[in-house]
Amino acid sequence: MCASLMPTTTLSPAGNLRLSELAPHFVQSEIRAMTVACSEVDGINLAQGVCDTDPPHPVVEAAIAAIRSGHNIYTRMDGIAPLREAIAQKFASFNRLSVDPNSQVLVTSGATGAMHAALLALLNAGDECVVLEPFYGYHVSTLKMMRVSPVVVPLEGSAFALDADRLRAAITPRTRAIIINSPSNPSGKVFSQSELEALAAVAIEFDLFVFTDEMYEYFIYDGAQHISIATLPGMAERTVTISGFSKTFSVTGWRLGYLAASERWLPAIAYFHDLLYVCAPSPLQHGAAAGLLQLPQSFYDGLTEEYQVKRDLICAALTRSGLTPSIPTGAYYVLADSTRIPGADAKQKARRLLADAGIAAVAGSAFFATDVAGVNPGENLLRFCFAKKDDELAEACRRLDSYRG
Repeated sequence: MCASLMPTTTLSPAGNLRLSELAPHFVQSEIRAMTVACSEVDGINLAQGVCDTDPPHPVVEAAIAAIRSGHNIYTRMDGIAPLREAIAQKFASFNRLSVDPNSQVLVTSGATGAMHAALLALLNAGDECVVLEPFYGYHVSTLKMMRVSPVVVPLEGSAFALDADRLRAAITPRTRAIIINSPSNPSGKVFSQSELEALAAVAIEFDLFVFTDEMYEYFIYDGAQHISIATLPGMAERTVTISGFSKTFSVTGWRLGYLAASERWLPAIAYFHDLLYVCAPSPLQHGAAAGLLQLPQSFYDGLTEEYQVKRDLICAALTRSGLTPSIPTGAYYVLADSTRIPGADAKQKARRLLADAGIAAVAGSAFFATDVAGVNPGENLLRFCFAKKDDELAEACRRLDSYRG
C-alpha cells in the first residue's frame, strides 16, 4: 500500500479532528434558547419574533399557485423579474429611493442572508464595523463569524439617542462600515432625520459603508417617520439597504428578503449569496411579488394601527406588573426593566419569569456588550415581542397582571 494511503492509527489532541477557531466562541442565541425553554413548559412565547399572525391571502395563494404551476426550480441568482421590479417600485414609492431592478436589487434568503452576503462581499477579516447598542445579536455574530471586529457604540438614555461625537470617536483606521437597524430590534428605536444626517456625515467623512437593516420599516407608531439613509445626499453609493417580507407579510419561515445596493457592489454581493444559498425559494418569490403588487395601502396602514394597539396593551400590562417598559416607536419589541424579578442576571430573570408566569422573554444582556469590568447594561432588562395573535397577547397580559414575583 502506498505510504500516503496507510491508515492513521493515532491522533494527538492537537490533531486535525477539532473544532474551528470560531466554533467554541459561539453558543445558541438566547432568543432560540428561550424559545426551546418555552416550548418545554407550554408557555407563551414573547421571546422570538416569529410574528404568528396570519399572512395576507394574496401572498399565500400566489405561492401555492406558483408551486402548482411548476415554479419549483432555481431562479436567476438575483431573483425573478416580477419580484425585483415590484421591489424597485416599492423602494420608489415608500422609501423614496430610486433603484434599477436589473442591476441594483437582489432577492435574498432572508434579511439575514442579505446581510451575510453583503458583508462577505464588502468587508475583510481584520476590518472593524461600528454597531449601535442595543444591537441585534445576529449582526454582531455575523461580523465575528467573518473575523470582522464589531465596535460597539452605545446609544444614550431611555430614548436611545445617537451621540455623533461618540460615534466619531469610535472610528479608527481599521473602520470600514457602520451597521444601523431602524426601526430597531430590540429597542424599537426609530432614527430621526437629524440622527441619520449626523450618521451620514460621519460615514462620508471617513469613507465608510453603511449597512442598514430596515426589516421593520412598516411598523411605526406615534407619528414617527421611517427614513432610509440611502436617500440622503452622498449616501446611495455607500449604502446597502436591507429589508424583507418576514415581518410585513407574517411569513418568517419563508426566509425571503431583499437588498438594494450600487451596481458597483451588487455583482459581488450576488455572487456570495449564490455561493451560500443559490437563490431564494422560487414559488415564495411569486407570493411576495403578489403581495407587493396587489395589497392596497390600507393593508400597510392597518399594520401600523394593529400593532400600535398591541404595543399599548403589552406596555400597559408591563407597567401594571412593575416591569417598566421603554415605549418603542417602531418594530414589535419592547425592552422592560426587570429589576424586581429575582435572579443574579438577565438570563436567570427570564427563566424565573417563565417558571412563575409561563411567559418567555429574552435576557436584555443578549443585546448589549459586556465591558472590560464585566458589566453588561442589559442585565436588568428583558425583551418582549408583541407580534402575537390577539387572544394569546391578551392571555400574556393577564398573566403579567397576576405576576407577583
